[in-house]
Amino acid sequence: MRKPYPSDVTREQFAMIADDLKSARKSTRPRTADLYEIFCAVLYVLKNGCTWRALPHDFPNWKLVYYYYTVWEQKDETGVSIIDYCLAKMVDLSRYCEGRNPLPSMGIVDSKSIQNADTAREKGYDAGKKLRA
Repeated sequence: MRKPYPSDVTREQFAMIADDLKSARKSTRPRTADLYEIFCAVLYVLKNGCTWRALPHDFPNWKLVYYYYTVWEQKDETGVSIIDYCLAKMVDLSRYCEGRNPLPSMGIVDSKSIQNADTAREKGYDAGKKLRA
């Protein structure tokens, strides 16, 4: 039993995408590692941005985790990988379980200060960013 990490998903959440992940690899021999542990290890690397060799030792071997990541990351003819599909499916299902629409109705974009167009009437000074806006 390993300690839980913030990037882990629950076994119930994993059950929703397990069949999709299992279908990505041809069944040539029985699995020796738990697919849930491998998926959590992939999420750990994606969330923390660490190298594959820096995976904690309570996860499966980094070479095995990297192999599954390369299989899951291959894009199909529509340009979507299995891991992208599974993560989007988990987001949709969690939004649905919360009583929200699976598709967001609004998005917020944050960007750095953009210079006003020449047609702007009022211009000010942003002292924090040292820009004339």
